[in-house]
Amino acid sequence: MTTDTPARLLTLLSLLQTPREWPGGELAERLGVSRRTVRRDIDRLRELGYPVQATMGAEGGYRLVAGKAMPPLVLDDEEAVAIAVGLRAGAGHAVEGVDEASVRALAKLEQVLPARLRHRVTTLQAATTPLTSGDGPSIAPETLTVMASTVAGRERLRFAYRAGDGTESRRLTEPYRLVSTGRRWYLVAYDLDRADWRTFRVDRVSEPFATGARFAPRELPTGSAAEYLRRSMHRRGDSYDVEIAFAAPAEVVAARLPGWLGTPLASADGSSCVLRATVSDKAEWLAARLALLGLEFRVRRPEELVRCVRELGERLTRAAEPGAPDGGPQPR
Repeated sequence: MTTDTPARLLTLLSLLQTPREWPGGELAERLGVSRRTVRRDIDRLRELGYPVQATMGAEGGYRLVAGKAMPPLVLDDEEAVAIAVGLRAGAGHAVEGVDEASVRALAKLEQVLPARLRHRVTTLQAATTPLTSGDGPSIAPETLTVMASTVAGRERLRFAYRAGDGTESRRLTEPYRLVSTGRRWYLVAYDLDRADWRTFRVDRVSEPFATGARFAPRELPTGSAAEYLRRSMHRRGDSYDVEIAFAAPAEVVAARLPGWLGTPLASADGSSCVLRATVSDKAEWLAARLALLGLEFRVRRPEELVRCVRELGERLTRAAEPGAPDGGPQPR
């Protein structure tokens, strides 16, 4: 019999999080208490915000259902390891769909993981090679989790940084947001030594250290961190504007485009659309990404992207011609 009420409530909650209906008698037997005690414990969970639904009758029982808010979860060891490994794999590359919220979730989970489970997560990740859609530079998940923790906690962050020209420096910042562009992670932060806002490529960051010093958030010059990053890259010449016309409805194109490229604008009759975006990726990579969409399109600008698409098309055409070299050893 479980006499410790908090421990019994956690055990009951763990049982209810299994997606099934639990008869009151079975719960009482599992917990070693009376059905009346089970009913009281169910009421306590409801008071804590857990939406427990009860059904009447001989086959009735209790089940945890979706509520209006997200209550705390109770995970067993295997579930915690599985979630941490998945989040780490996504965070290591700027994968579409893995944004700052995912990294914050990873930071919270790893903060409370026992040492034995953290070791299992690290060992499992080291022994596997994830097949991800992100082909940008890889990042140590620990770097992202430290950054996410300081963003959420409004805590000053110190790190070493290597600029694009190889110059190395030490930075003390007030981190504002982490932004994923689809291939890279960036940190938008206020640089205290330079008394100005800056953006930092996370794959160029090393030795991140949360100082413990709290700060009051400053007002960002633009409406959002993503917009500030876009303008910053445009000023540095790291990005360029593109305009691409698609012979397909906007909703069809939007479903296949990476979200970081933006939303296409539909034509008057809805049969076609135009995408206008600012990108920082190499034109060769963007040309290949467009070709993989499986849609008819025409690049209007810039000329460099037009040239890359044309060269890619010619190369693929030659590859399909009879007698094209295969580049490998010839059969005997």
